Amino acid sequence: MSVYDVAIVGAGMAGVSLAALLAPHARVLLLEAEDMPGYHATGRSAAFWSETYGGPDIQPLTTASGPVLRAGGHLQPLGSLHIGRAQHAPAIDRFLAEFSDSDVQLDRVDPAAFLPGLRPDWTLGVHEPSCAYIDVAGLHARDLATARRDGADLVTGAALKAARRDSGHWSIETAAGTFQAAVLVNAAGAWADTVAQRAGVAPIGLQPYRRTMVQLRTDPPAAGGMPHVADISGGFYFKPEPGGRLWLSPHDETPTDPCDAAPEEIDVAIAIDRLEQAVDWQVTQVERRWAGLRTFAPDRLPVYGFDPSEPGFFWCAGQGGFGIQTAPAAARLAAALLLGTSPDPAVAGIDPHRYSPRRF
Repeated sequence: MSVYDVAIVGAGMAGVSLAALLAPHARVLLLEAEDMPGYHATGRSAAFWSETYGGPDIQPLTTASGPVLRAGGHLQPLGSLHIGRAQHAPAIDRFLAEFSDSDVQLDRVDPAAFLPGLRPDWTLGVHEPSCAYIDVAGLHARDLATARRDGADLVTGAALKAARRDSGHWSIETAAGTFQAAVLVNAAGAWADTVAQRAGVAPIGLQPYRRTMVQLRTDPPAAGGMPHVADISGGFYFKPEPGGRLWLSPHDETPTDPCDAAPEEIDVAIAIDRLEQAVDWQVTQVERRWAGLRTFAPDRLPVYGFDPSEPGFFWCAGQGGFGIQTAPAAARLAAALLLGTSPDPAVAGIDPHRYSPRRF
């Protein structure tokens, strides 16, 4: 039986981005429960990169990931417009204050100048010009190809059944066979607590939440130069897509068990109603609807690091809805911790201890 240095459970964005960095230095195994990597949260991302998304504790990871994503051609200009009514003025002020000490550019603007058809009661706006489209599929495919080129093995259909550690190595029982590795990395997304329990490690208290997305056609069509638009009070966000389409979410967070998430009709209806309260466009067709899971730790920060009770078990979980946009920086932090090396210069200014599982 082959013995790996590192076995990573989960071949979504978190797992493959980490594997791509580890593979030149260690023998890496990627174990994916589904028949195709990236089937769940990675494949259902809303596909935008925003330095303010996730709040000021996430912003350093997002900002540090930006140069890597741009260099790889995975970001395209979009911009983001945060809008509110008069009663949302305190929320706008808090939003600006949260990022006042960062390098994120945020400008108060007249939102009607950016969004034709905006209803007149939406008078407050903040423009975030750095927001960009992110090529999720391209990024995931690149990192997976890089990992495999440098020797990482991928096994699909390999849901973890049990794992136990003995004499410094894990014996990992999966639906595709049994494997051995010195370190077990938990990058299983919504299933991360389940994976921990099956490895005899105490769960953290990760909670998956369902998020709904809808692809619409509207009259008038969504303009190609339109920015990503977000309600400052958290009621919705939408962004233009090719062909005059619109991607819309009601910004829902419905607690759920780990599952193959599906949209609820009520959430689709809520999304459309909230859109129509913000703009005077007519929804002419609902082309697609889907849902994904966003998984948070109790404090809503990601979890990167070795488990304090089981030093051979490494957490790479709890990325919420910002796992794609922070993946390059997060992988660099995690790789340094796993390899015992100095962090990449791109993340040298980020303290990994703020994301450590020891905080629980």
